[in-house]
Amino acid sequence: MQRACKLFPVIIGVDDALRVLPARERVAALSRLARRAVFVSAERFGARLGALEKDVDGVPQPSNGFFWSVTHKPRYVGGVIAPGPVGIDIERLKPRSVSLIRKIASDREWALAEDKSALRFFRYWTAKEAVLKAEGVGLSGLSRCRITAVPDDQSLMVRFDGRKWLVTQLKFNGHIAAVTASAEAAEWVHQAF
Repeated sequence: MQRACKLFPVIIGVDDALRVLPARERVAALSRLARRAVFVSAERFGARLGALEKDVDGVPQPSNGFFWSVTHKPRYVGGVIAPGPVGIDIERLKPRSVSLIRKIASDREWALAEDKSALRFFRYWTAKEAVLKAEGVGLSGLSRCRITAVPDDQSLMVRFDGRKWLVTQLKFNGHIAAVTASAEAAEWVHQAF
């Protein structure tokens, strides 16, 4: 891990009116709302951002020296900034098939956990997704992303290509969110719950 910093991930509840928009409009509206979460995170961090741009592969590019990440789901969006690579993910807790549970983690990774429940599955999934975002790679990197420790109910240690990441998690309203960066702590900011 790099130098420590405090993160201010922001989660914003999605208004019912947005959830009924046609698919293309809904995705655009959720993206705008997630970017607003990034600006709230920047404000809490004490940073000033410029434009939020992505490269040709869709990887967020630093803005005024700060890295940023977004996530959006039907009920919640999230955003976060950091002085180094950062990633955030949100998922709704719901049952998953045994075959998918087996795909997300190896036997060695599952041995770190007490069970293979939906909660544990989504803890692993969101942690890995946050790390992959921070690394700037897509799901193609999933097989190189491994849970190495489960210190407590709010954090996981993840390794990707030899680099270690501390992932901080928050469970709320039937969802789980994960954030990672070169950070020791994350102060979650909730809006419109």
